[in-house]
Amino acid sequence: MTIPIGLGIDRLVFRALNLVEAVLAAVVVVAVVVGRPPAVVVALTTVTVVLLAAQLGVIRRRLNRRSDRVLAGEDLPRSRAHVYYVAFEAGDQPAGAVARLPAGAGRGVDLVGERGVGDGIVP
Repeated sequence: MTIPIGLGIDRLVFRALNLVEAVLAAVVVVAVVVGRPPAVVVALTTVTVVLLAAQLGVIRRRLNRRSDRVLAGEDLPRSRAHVYYVAFEAGDQPAGAVARLPAGAGRGVDLVGERGVGDGIVP
């Protein structure tokens, strides 16, 4: 595999993944706005969205500009931008996962209601 082919595949795959992440983030933000969850969920959702926006708006743009230069034939030194991308990815995943937990999970709260699937949760 050549560098141009690898960079082309990278762009296609990450463009698709980033689009899916952005759409899911928008869905979560709408759910948070409509659902009025606890403050911790709002805070973690905000952290996740800010990290994702920085990852896509700053780091991905720099990576794209760099790959443009490499594809144009420039010989560039190694970049640390991928390390930052992975760090932001690692940071937004745990925050997003915690934000998606049901507010009453693990506290003996019936999450579904009378005679629903969650009836087994209430002691």
